[in-house]
Amino acid sequence: MTPITDFASAESDISIQSVLQRPGFQLDMAFALPASGITALFGASGSGKTTALRVLAGLEPTARGRICVRGEVWQDSAQRIFKPVHQRAVGYVFQEASLFEHLNVEDNLQYGFRRTPHHQRTQSWDATLALLGIGHLLGRWPHELSGGERQRVSIGRALASSPRLLLLDEPLAALDRARKAEILPYLERLQQQLALPVILVTHAIEEVVSLADRVIFMHAGRTAPVVSLQDALARPDSPLFDDHGPVSVLQGELEPADGDGLSAFVHGALRVRLSLPPGTVASATRLRVLARDVSLATLQPQRLSILNQFPVTITALHPQPGGRFTVVCQLADGQTLLAEITRYSCQALALHAGQTAWALVKSVALMD
Repeated sequence: MTPITDFASAESDISIQSVLQRPGFQLDMAFALPASGITALFGASGSGKTTALRVLAGLEPTARGRICVRGEVWQDSAQRIFKPVHQRAVGYVFQEASLFEHLNVEDNLQYGFRRTPHHQRTQSWDATLALLGIGHLLGRWPHELSGGERQRVSIGRALASSPRLLLLDEPLAALDRARKAEILPYLERLQQQLALPVILVTHAIEEVVSLADRVIFMHAGRTAPVVSLQDALARPDSPLFDDHGPVSVLQGELEPADGDGLSAFVHGALRVRLSLPPGTVASATRLRVLARDVSLATLQPQRLSILNQFPVTITALHPQPGGRFTVVCQLADGQTLLAEITRYSCQALALHAGQTAWALVKSVALMD
């Protein structure tokens, strides 16, 4: 079984060690998580992500190990403890919204509330409706809902049981692009408004970058150590990089537009100026910056049309195929910004770790 660093210190939150043996496949996972935020379990199809969720939910009784969620032991093979799924305070949302077709939306939601004694409820009826924007759907039947609406109701039913852990198994995989865009803001609200740990299974990079606080990479049934989203992206070989190459995700808050029509995305000493379409609601908390849209200079340029110029400290340089370098920079607020430049530019500027420089950000994108 894979060891985990300081495993016992996470007992009051979530601590997991489990092995499941199947013909031709072995699941071996070990990690500890805080009791809030979204953790993305990321890996290719067949890596064991859904099986991992099934073990956590109590759907794989042959799994061996120990699972403790917020001080409550759900499984301890050494002590012969195994709580079946109906005794675990877990909410489970599947890829296909599994609503009761013979019940309307209100009765689907009430099913979750009725399962939980009043004194154990942590999620109120009105809060659930408001969080997911489903109050106007109460009288509808499942077949009258769009794909995005069905998933929001499915998540609402899972929350209605006041779970101590919420498991989301690729909840956007069956939706088209428009429906994904519809439901993403509601998943972001889960992250921002609920003190509830969420494990999100996905193989979609944009979902990880938009939603996750931390990432567990999974390969061939084994889990890698838990890392923050920022650390996952700072790796030059990160599995989260797609055809666009390395990317940075900056945390902050969006301010309303000023008199010049420019808004500011602010985090500590960081202030990124950007132009947004009229009517944009100032709610985004993440900014996506492609490394290829970041240039570097050893001196601050003068009289330049690029508005966003930031002092940085270079912390590492990683050679990449095709004669390019990924340069890892630290901004004044402590966040990481990646730049992708040519080997020639790297040598011409004599860049090295520990050097101060200026980062010129040509393009950014809000993530909302």
